Amino acid sequence: MSEISAADVKKLRDRTGMQMMKCKAALVEAGGDMEKAVELLRKQNKEAQDKAASRETAEGRIAIFIDPAQKAGAIVEVRCESAPVGKSDLFIQLANDLAKQVAHKGATTVEALLAEPFVDNPKQTVHERIGETIGLVRENMKPERMTRLTGVLGGYVHHDGSVGVLLQVEGDKADPQMLRDICMHVAARTPMYGRREDVPADRVAKETEIARSQIESDPKNKSKPAQILEKIAEGKLKTWFGENVLVEQPFVKDDSKTVGNLLKSAGLKLVRFVRYRVGEKS
Repeated sequence: MSEISAADVKKLRDRTGMQMMKCKAALVEAGGDMEKAVELLRKQNKEAQDKAASRETAEGRIAIFIDPAQKAGAIVEVRCESAPVGKSDLFIQLANDLAKQVAHKGATTVEALLAEPFVDNPKQTVHERIGETIGLVRENMKPERMTRLTGVLGGYVHHDGSVGVLLQVEGDKADPQMLRDICMHVAARTPMYGRREDVPADRVAKETEIARSQIESDPKNKSKPAQILEKIAEGKLKTWFGENVLVEQPFVKDDSKTVGNLLKSAGLKLVRFVRYRVGEKS
């Protein structure tokens, strides 16, 4: 067999993303046959993937991809075993690739996502793309959840990847920086709902009941007329909306206006937001 050239090793590395030494070893085993070497590396990756599959994945990161031309975007949570791997370039790239995959192809379940041809290399599946990174890092990795939105979108991922927000609005034109700022607000203030109409009726009833119970238990209110007590209850409920509903929260960068005011002044209307934090359940 002829000697394996450095050019062939580099070519295999460029195709597979694997380390130079692994590429050279695969070429040696394959007798210099490039296609056989690719299959050998894929087999090795699958074996590593199968071996790691049962190990717990408690760490990870959130990734977002937005395609303004297609007006489509996605947010995904991808898990791994350790915090250092969650911050590694290889894992960050994998998470970003999976967000792009969901944005373009629209998978709604992990099973469907893994079976899809990978958008950046349709010759392999998403499962095999994940296997490449597992083969390099030797840790279990898996997508945990995903959401795809369409329309006018904004996004934000915290610098450590622990939390991310994808925002959808209605309007003709939106400043990307303003949408990012609102996403940062959502990441920091953790609103439970987007708009007042998104709050379930039973939750409103429960909060109203809590407000009235608080009023009745306060001795200062015993001599007040019923209509005054009702006004106090309405005020308490309004405060609750202001703390838990995004468009009614004071904007973190300028608390003289609400997020709703900010959107309205830009000719926009909130449709939906999705906030993921690593480890939280949907």
